[in-house]
Amino acid sequence: MRHRSKGRKFGRNPNHQRALLKSLVSALFLTERPEDDYLDSEKKLKLVPKVQGRIVTTLEKAKEVRPLVEKCVTLARKALKHQQEADKLATTPKKGTAVWEKWNKTIAPAIAYRRRVLQLIGNKKAVSILFSVIAPRFENRNGGYTRILKLATPRLGDAGKRAILEFVGVRDRVKAEKVSLPANIEK
Repeated sequence: MRHRSKGRKFGRNPNHQRALLKSLVSALFLTERPEDDYLDSEKKLKLVPKVQGRIVTTLEKAKEVRPLVEKCVTLARKALKHQQEADKLATTPKKGTAVWEKWNKTIAPAIAYRRRVLQLIGNKKAVSILFSVIAPRFENRNGGYTRILKLATPRLGDAGKRAILEFVGVRDRVKAEKVSLPANIEK
């Protein structure tokens, strides 16, 4: 019995489980980077994702990684407010002056949130994309930053259930409003 044992094991030891989740979160954030970041040293394009903000994985892995993605985006959103206030005070005073002290106290929570997210996912490039691209997009949203879409076709080889983990808001379906004619107008 697995009473009070939360989370999936995926047939791996705990260190491998954490590494798997970190790499999936990083992969999701890294799909948001601009295309010029995919150039290698010989100016050839490496693997560019077909759709930004979307990864395909198994259904179980998607369900397990979703809370970690949500937590990271929430921390980045909290840091955004402190970062904006610090940007208002941004000057180049000498260290130890009153202006610098005020700026330092304002920016400190944003740096703490950034370090916390770096501790959670362990990829500096993914953290910078999260804080610069993804957090401003969800500034006015209070949760539910991702969705899981089940794919109909199983994975080749082992027939595992596949799913898409993606950010909401970019490819949302919008229902068109029906325009009703007044009753006194003839058709």
